[in-house]
Amino acid sequence: MTTCSYDHIHPDFRHVMGLSGIERIAFLDQPRWIGYKHAKQITDTLLGLMLKPTRPRMPNLLIVGDPNNGKTTIVRRFRETCGNGYVNDDSEPVKPVILAEAPPSADEKSLYISILERFFTPYRATDPVYKLRYQVIHLLRLCHTKILIIDEFHSLLTGTAVKQREVMNALKLLCNELGIPIVGVGTREAVRVLHSDPQHASRFDVVSLPLWSLDADFQRLLAGFETVLPLRRPSKLSDPNLATLLHAICEGNIGNLHRLLVECSVEAIRTGKEQIDKSIVEGKSWLHPTRGIREVMM
Repeated sequence: MTTCSYDHIHPDFRHVMGLSGIERIAFLDQPRWIGYKHAKQITDTLLGLMLKPTRPRMPNLLIVGDPNNGKTTIVRRFRETCGNGYVNDDSEPVKPVILAEAPPSADEKSLYISILERFFTPYRATDPVYKLRYQVIHLLRLCHTKILIIDEFHSLLTGTAVKQREVMNALKLLCNELGIPIVGVGTREAVRVLHSDPQHASRFDVVSLPLWSLDADFQRLLAGFETVLPLRRPSKLSDPNLATLLHAICEGNIGNLHRLLVECSVEAIRTGKEQIDKSIVEGKSWLHPTRGIREVMM
């Protein structure tokens, strides 16, 4: 069978079909972007924030959703497509998007250190907070940063109320001093961080990334996944019967769906079936979600 007959595979990946089974299984573990409506809406929102002109009170955003449901993937994709660093015509470094991770617990110094790590710049962790704050502001300004994204925002719930307010006040100061939007990304519990002070809640809009419903959008998502799975035969994942079964197992969580499809694809390649069908989905040992814990079914 020639590569031109693999009509169910995206043209960019049809060359993979000429690889061995082991190589195709390895290909499954490589990161791949599957676009969908909610991801585009959030990406467009982030781009709109990044392009807003500076004003005294810049709008901020908090993106929340269930664990493993694609939040981090979306903001990383946004950074890759809209935030790659470069040197401008004045020979100045430009880093339009800074994506940092919230510290494990609410701590202002740890927040600054996390941001400084994204600049790959020397710093002294023993320096006082005010000095690290100045260094962060200087670098964000020097690199013409347009938007600061803090992932794992819910981690700020670990810590005293005083510590939480200190971190939120630090983010407010960065927003005011630099005139850039601040974006938090976390689980639904992250909303509680905003309630540490009414001023913080009034500064942030909240966008929720929902679980997938069993509908036409979910079927389109499955069709998108099928175009990047290196199987020699079409699986017709968007078929209503198969889509219903897949949705019941993944419970509408895109991360669980991705893992399920990878596991099923590996089985299809190893057995020589070269397609995902009902028997593989039902018979494959799978990690069924149970209140956030995946239980291995042996």
